[in-house]
Order: sequence, then C-alpha cells, then structure tokens
Amino acid sequence: MIELDDLDRGLIHALHLDARAPFTLIAEVLGSSTQTVVRRYRRLHAEGGLRVVALPTPRSARTHQWFVRLTAATRTAHDIAVALARRPDTSWVRLTSGGTEIVAIIHTAPSGPDAHSLLLRDIPRTAGITAVSAHYLLHTYLGGPTAWRGRIGALTPEQEARLRAHDVPAGAGAGAGSGAGSGVAGEDPYTLTDADLRLLAVLREDARTSYAELAAATGSTPATVTRRLTELRSRGALFFDIDIEPAVLGATVSALLWMQVAPSRLDEVATALAGHEELAVVAATTGPTNLVAHALCRDAEALHHYLTRRVALDAITRIETAPVLRTYKAAATLRG
Repeated sequence: MIELDDLDRGLIHALHLDARAPFTLIAEVLGSSTQTVVRRYRRLHAEGGLRVVALPTPRSARTHQWFVRLTAATRTAHDIAVALARRPDTSWVRLTSGGTEIVAIIHTAPSGPDAHSLLLRDIPRTAGITAVSAHYLLHTYLGGPTAWRGRIGALTPEQEARLRAHDVPAGAGAGAGSGAGSGVAGEDPYTLTDADLRLLAVLREDARTSYAELAAATGSTPATVTRRLTELRSRGALFFDIDIEPAVLGATVSALLWMQVAPSRLDEVATALAGHEELAVVAATTGPTNLVAHALCRDAEALHHYLTRRVALDAITRIETAPVLRTYKAAATLRG
C-alpha cells in the first residue's frame, strides 16, 4: 500500500479545493517544485487510484438517482457487479454483506417509455438476482459536491485561501469541497446541452484535461471550452470530485449504514450525521430505511466505536450495517 507524506496529503487537499488548479500554483502553495508535485500526482494516480473527475449535478442532468440493493447468488454477484459498473447510467457500485449483495446508484430519466427500463425490466430478468429493492434518493446531506473530510485537513487556512482565490467563476465554488454545483432549492436548474454533455464526457474521465485537449476532443476551440466550462461552473451545472482509495488515506474499513428514522426527526438526524468525520455519504431515501450513510473508519474497532458511541441516537430506531467488501465503481471511475 502506498504511504503518504505531508506533501501527498497537501496535494490531495489542494485538488479537492480546486480540481483544475495549475501544478505551478499548487507547488507554490505547498512550498515545493512543480516537477515534484507533478511526479507525486502521477504516483498517486498510478499507485493510489487517484482520479479527478467532473460530474453533472442531477438537477442539470435532469436525472433521478436510486440506491438499488440487489441480492445475488455468490457465484454470479461479481459478474453482475462488473456489468453494472460498465454501464454509463451507474455511478457507484459496491459489493457488501458476505459477497451476495450489490449496492449501486442508478440514474434514470424522469420520464419516457424507457425511463426505468433498467429497474423494471433489465435487472429483474437478470439470471442470478434473487431480490431487488430500489430506494429513490430524495436529498443528499453529504456526498457529491460536499465530500468526505478524510481527504482534507492538510492545508492551513492561508493556503486554502490562496487556492480558492485562483480563477473562481462568479457564483461558483472552488472545487468539490466548496459545494460547487450543488444548486439552490427553488432555482430553475440549468439544462445541459449536447455540447455540454460532450465536454463533460471528457471531464468525467479526467477533469484536469487541458483546454487544448478538451477543444480537440469536442471539435471546438480552447477559448470556447474555457468559456463554456466557466459558465457551467458558475451556473452550478457540474462539480469536481476526487476519487481515491480510502485505504490510502488510512480508512481500511468501509460500511453502508441503512437507518430507519422517524420522518419528523429525519432532517435533524441527517444534518447531525453530515458533520461526522467518519461519514462520506449521508442521504435521505424512500423505503423502510429512509436514511443511508457510508462510513469510512480506520479499522473494525473504530467502526465499532462509531456505531456504539457516535451514531447511537435515540431518533434512529433501526440500523443495518453492511460492510463493503469491494468497490467496482466510485464516482465515474471503474475499479480493477
């Protein structure tokens, strides 16, 4: 397992704040050379699974998100998870609970004859799947634009301010950590055009792709894609995310927490949990368990401490803990 030092952690934190910050600026803020920072980035990419990606906000993409829990025979679970991970309409695929349950986030169109074909037709007809439950994602309290705190904390407030001040479009945040692209309830969302989707298809693979490369890939010009990306950020139509193996950052135990909370206490509980450093995702959903969280802990003992001391709230009437055994897809990145 790759071991990180202060420079590595500072680089990850810097990318969290401004995913497209030039390496020259990051090196200056970290007190290092550009060559060293570039070399560290390439090492983290090759050995730590580091990926910087851009993703559309669901409001702009006009999609609905579902947490889908699939129970499959042990012999078929791996193949089903791989097939789901390869689909463009999934963004999160994990194997849990003894290797028989697959949890995925599936994106569906809001309407149309094929809007829910994966949920209603394709999955139920797949051989080896013995049970399916779909939970509509109602509200995200933590996750997406607001990310896990385990990858920040390496920079001083002064260093953060220098990065945040770099070329931030009016009305947009600086990178994934600021909540950029989260949108504001009640505002009319910006609808992505075909040209926007072509641009995002490239940024989904590597959000640090240069403007010249973006122009070549989309049949445009550097000036046009620069202006377009700035506008998309200012409108809150996309956000940047950092994808890295949690174990690299010291979190070796991962678990999904399916919780049942009284509806009158749901917002209170979810808001409180969103402030816990052990959690990477907190989301309200439909279903008998109406709150789901993703816990990342140092080890099993730390998870036990969290479950018995921190998340043991009286408003949570039921909690199911499902250890994550393998991640096939995180954000938009396929894992080997």
